[in-house]
Amino acid sequence: MPLSICATPIGNLDDVTLRVLAELREAHVVLCEDTRHTRTLLERHGIEARVLSYHEHNEAARTAELLPRLESGERVALVSDAGMPGISDPGARIVRAALDAGVPVTVLPGPSAVETALVASGLVGERYQFVGFLPRGAKDWDELAGVRWPTVAFESPQRLPATLRSLTESDPAREVAVCRELTKRFEEIVRGPAAEVAARFAEPPRGEITLVIGPARPVTDDADALAAVAELVESGAPRRVAADVVARLTGIARNRLYRGSL
Repeated sequence: MPLSICATPIGNLDDVTLRVLAELREAHVVLCEDTRHTRTLLERHGIEARVLSYHEHNEAARTAELLPRLESGERVALVSDAGMPGISDPGARIVRAALDAGVPVTVLPGPSAVETALVASGLVGERYQFVGFLPRGAKDWDELAGVRWPTVAFESPQRLPATLRSLTESDPAREVAVCRELTKRFEEIVRGPAAEVAARFAEPPRGEITLVIGPARPVTDDADALAAVAELVESGAPRRVAADVVARLTGIARNRLYRGSL
């Protein structure tokens, strides 16, 4: 029997696929991040199943415990609280262990906060990158300064205002979309330049947040931009002001221009 990786709804419980429901009914055991959360989904669809916790604090122990059972032929389904297990949620360890042991692994696709937010943002293109949860503390946006495709990230509501302020300081005109409570009753999509969206979220909002950062605007050569900063400084403009003006015009990160002009 395979290990089945099952995508679950990111909000609306009716978004689960028929194939996932069938697998959850047939599984000998359902591994889940939060048993209470998963039982709500199972009860909503009339499924009686044995559930077992599988989260970041017991992932290693549970993998060691479950692998022999998988090898003996038990049918195991893995879910997370929302979306696809293994994508910013536990799951990668048991998938790797099963594959290494020769146990078949089947992935049952379904709802995705990443793709839902990307399409809802209006910033979708032929290419995008997903960076998981944004790091805590101060953000250095230089690595996104020249990225010509959208970036999708998860962020906590408590840290969202600081993140947006940080992005505004680096590139106030950068297009962003804050996607809150996707597929739920109070779903909200706020789109616009970073400076405007930061003003909208001066205080932490409620709910789960997926942040979409738009592609960088076409940029000029760094050397030309640095020369423009130097010219403005020679004309009497403060270096930080000069870097900010050129950054707005070229799309090159202000911090990079400031440091490069020293």
